[in-house]
Amino acid sequence: MRTDSSPGTLPAREHLPAAGAGTPVLDVVIPVYNEEKDLQPCVRRLHEHLARTFPYAFRITIADNASTDTTPQVAARLGAELAEVRSFRLEQKGRGRALRTVWSASDAPVLAYMDVDLSTDLNALLPLVAPLISGHSDLAIGSRLARSSRVVRGAKREFISRSYNLILRGSLQARFSDAQCGFKAIRRDVAQVLLPLVEDTGWFFDTEMLVLAERAGLRIHEVPVDWVDDPDSTVHIVKTATDDLKGVWRVGRALATGSLPLDRLARPFGDDPRDRDLAGVPRGLARQLVGFCVVGALSTLFYLLLYSGFRTFCGSQIANALALLVSAVANTAANRRLTFGVRGRGGAVRHQAQGLVVFGIGLVLTSGSLAALNAATDGAAHSTELAVLIAANLAATVLRFLLFRAWVFPDRQDEAQPQHQPHTQAHMQPNVQARMQPNVQAHNQAHNQAHTQAHTQPPSQARPSTVVAAHPPAADTSGPYGHPPLPHRPTAPAPTDPRDPR
Repeated sequence: MRTDSSPGTLPAREHLPAAGAGTPVLDVVIPVYNEEKDLQPCVRRLHEHLARTFPYAFRITIADNASTDTTPQVAARLGAELAEVRSFRLEQKGRGRALRTVWSASDAPVLAYMDVDLSTDLNALLPLVAPLISGHSDLAIGSRLARSSRVVRGAKREFISRSYNLILRGSLQARFSDAQCGFKAIRRDVAQVLLPLVEDTGWFFDTEMLVLAERAGLRIHEVPVDWVDDPDSTVHIVKTATDDLKGVWRVGRALATGSLPLDRLARPFGDDPRDRDLAGVPRGLARQLVGFCVVGALSTLFYLLLYSGFRTFCGSQIANALALLVSAVANTAANRRLTFGVRGRGGAVRHQAQGLVVFGIGLVLTSGSLAALNAATDGAAHSTELAVLIAANLAATVLRFLLFRAWVFPDRQDEAQPQHQPHTQAHMQPNVQARMQPNVQAHNQAHNQAHTQAHTQPPSQARPSTVVAAHPPAADTSGPYGHPPLPHRPTAPAPTDPRDPR
């Protein structure tokens, strides 16, 4: 996703490394409200399953959100009896609030949650988190609507669930199959950036999180699950459905206006350094061409309708200028948002001003075509005028795309390349540079930084910075393939379970 700000906030996904014991790899959160009867058997069953089947260290966190019965006492007793269990108390209700609070404070690199009734078969837990541990995916969800899922529930809940997911597909263009299944996981580095964008604190929290992640281009892994409905569920269906529809409207409006800074969630294209900076290869050209053609076709129809309307009370030149002006403003706004992925209001005025320059070029082409037609034929038919304008607009469209791509919405990543990069490339053969190892790339990056600082900082500051950058310490503190890591980058402990084959 391209925006005015620099993309690539999140680092490339990588397999969670094995580190020292102490921090669990997985933190399973169980949000509860007045669950004094079901809490203890649920936690003991989950703990037994993880201790028997999960090959990494784990933690179970009971998130009690304002229970009024003895749930807090039961949670505290479980935490005292089981070393891997802890309890957390919130004084306000809301499943989304509980998940946001516990996930934001957790130090585990993989965060998950499940409902206290354990409706989902626990055998799906390891397949759920495995793609997050391996670095393949950013989020993972259990799906009751997959072909291979086996679900036991009443017709009423089945109808509500499928209708809700159809609404999400029709209104928010969601492609994940099941938003409401209480069986989800997320990488901690993704949660740190994604959760501040999620506003809902109730049952719509899951849906909002998934929609934003999908729109930002994050990878969501779906796991078919076996699920048995809990007949004693205390969820108020009507109120929950009403709140969900309000949430759909709010998120849809935010996405339509581009007010969400989804560029914070951008990731590099691939993990191989050869996938990063390919000189001379335009980024997203095919997608931009498709988007530009769709917007151009709609703009042309809009322009012709405007021209026909204006032509009823003014001359052809004035009607053409007015129709082209209005359609040009709409065309620039649509291409800015849909074709080139620029979100937010930053730079919108400048983009419209540059779009008006492009509009002027199109006006010259179309007006010149009309002038040539009027000079060649007196009293040309309206259909002939439209045919000439269509031909002139096709020529102007090609030029408009080139100007949009190269001038109005250039790729900001090209401007962010280090100025001294050719200096380093001159010392490496092309075939070696294309396949350089991560440690070589990290060293060259440090060398480039030192070289830049030496030319930009005062002499009193350049020498110490150059020495430190040119001779890094023996311990490798760089991120994957030479990219600096995020602050608070999660690390996973070495497996302590004797059953681990490693």
